[in-house]
Amino acid sequence: MTTHLTTPFGIGIPHDKTASAAVSPAALGEMPEWDLSDLYSGPDSKELKSDLVRLDEEAGAFQDRYQGALAALTEQGGAALAESIRVFEGMSDRIGRIGSYAGLLYAGDTSDPEHAKFYGDVQEKLTGITTKLLFYPLEFNRLEDGALEAALKDGELAHYAPWIEDLRKEKPYQLSDEIEKLFHEKSISGRGAWNRLFNETMTALRFKIGDEELSLEPTLNRLLDQDGAKRKEASQALSGVFGKNLRLFTLITNTLAKDKEISDRWRGFEDVADSRHLANRVERPVVEALVGAVEDAYPRMSHRYYALKARWMGQDKLAHWDRNAPLPEEPRQVIEWAQAQDMVLEAYGAFAPEMASIASDFFEKNWIDAPVRDGKSPGAFSHPTVPSAHPYILMNYQGKPRDVMTLAHELGHGVHQVLAAKQGPLMAPTPLTLAETASVFGEMLTFKTLLAQAGTLKERKALIASKVEDMLNTVVRQIAFYTYERKVHTARREGELTSDQLGEIWMEVQARSLGPAIDLRPGYETFWCYIPHFIHSPFYVYAYAFGECLVNSLYAVYENAHEGFAEKYLDMLRAGGTKHHKALLEPFALDASDPDFWAIGLKVIEDLIDELEAMDA
Repeated sequence: MTTHLTTPFGIGIPHDKTASAAVSPAALGEMPEWDLSDLYSGPDSKELKSDLVRLDEEAGAFQDRYQGALAALTEQGGAALAESIRVFEGMSDRIGRIGSYAGLLYAGDTSDPEHAKFYGDVQEKLTGITTKLLFYPLEFNRLEDGALEAALKDGELAHYAPWIEDLRKEKPYQLSDEIEKLFHEKSISGRGAWNRLFNETMTALRFKIGDEELSLEPTLNRLLDQDGAKRKEASQALSGVFGKNLRLFTLITNTLAKDKEISDRWRGFEDVADSRHLANRVERPVVEALVGAVEDAYPRMSHRYYALKARWMGQDKLAHWDRNAPLPEEPRQVIEWAQAQDMVLEAYGAFAPEMASIASDFFEKNWIDAPVRDGKSPGAFSHPTVPSAHPYILMNYQGKPRDVMTLAHELGHGVHQVLAAKQGPLMAPTPLTLAETASVFGEMLTFKTLLAQAGTLKERKALIASKVEDMLNTVVRQIAFYTYERKVHTARREGELTSDQLGEIWMEVQARSLGPAIDLRPGYETFWCYIPHFIHSPFYVYAYAFGECLVNSLYAVYENAHEGFAEKYLDMLRAGGTKHHKALLEPFALDASDPDFWAIGLKVIEDLIDELEAMDA
């Protein structure tokens, strides 16, 4: 259950897209590194230390003033209750600012012991502060429905109605104050500690390829090398190191799955993923319909595409390390950072000048950390920080078209976070399912712009194939991840799982999703262990597929009716977390609860594969 405080320690979930082949940094041009001084000037800044002290005092005063008093306050009318929310909201923003700074500093170099210590110390201090505030959402949910409904007639309190409605949805799963306090305080030595162990272990791993010793990100990048021998070598290096560390990753997985099972059991969640559905404000049948539609489409999408790709590469089957290999005719250009910036801003600007204007701030004001560095968190994310500041984007840019798509993806998040900020700390955060909509839409805009500029049939084929692969990684791969998690968490309820069992589940799920044209060679059974979503945010992954299919449907509406679409789309982003997905999609005549809805989005992928097959005819 969330405490409805801006999360102090979250730094965003790394976006699970396979990165691109390593190139010389000089070939990419000058790239930005983020400037965190908009949050704090440094770990030892007087402002940060002062904020921690002041927050601790204010949290204590808030607790003294309001604990046990909300029912009486409600009887005074909505204005008095609204004032308490405003104070709570203000503290939430400052807590989020401190936590964001510590988390981003740590993400920039998780191998730095000073950064790690600072991150850990801040985590402990903020946990102490938020423990004092934990009573507030719990007591709020004990208010009588009738009294609260009467108070909501006041305009000041009505402003917070979406937050209150979301909070009340968690009421059935709320425990006593003492148990909630125990769960909250122990999170730092429980789930939080295991997450940190995973992060620092992954960052410290080194993979020997030839005469080089590489960290995880550059090694994963080699899986996109033009040279098949290098892809195979990278895959074997990954499986070798993962295998040597499998006992640790198995222990982390078992511990976190058991931790979640204990929490779910105490709260009364029936299904292993119900807590995620609640956090996403999406109904279980909607997710089940999405999963069922994707699984039914495996033969028409991933199975068909990988068989086609195997023929292009002159093989009967593709080894798993060749799944994302560049096509033989794919241009081998290196896209400099400045070019990538222009491509994305052009695509955004053609759709809505306001989007390009917001996105340009990320480049001009150093809100992006782009280069690959030792110790830096792998993958990519856009962290919203808090409404009183601005988002920050982390990337590991390597100069390939997929990196441009990742930049477009994260900027979609960033633009969304900027637009939603006006809703304030409590209502700006967007459920994961809708948050991924903006990012995937940004990718689609950029893809369509690049496709329109393709000068030859070979370029068009390469672009479409790359987009199909990204879509399969976003839809098929993520639904397979979700299925894997469901099987693991369900089996864990019966006892600990061995490394072999985890590997067997992984191989069965991957084989089913990828199809007979992908040959899963020995060693691939260990690849479950590096997926960060499984550790940081269980069952997050279906949000990617939700967003991709939703965007495919949205984009079809856009192509058929340009007039007024952009403004309606930006209004959807501005709403932040104030509206349910059904209300947000209503202006576009779309409904995710319609069983046929997901088929519309999946057909877009199938149509692109049809076009690729026609090119071979």
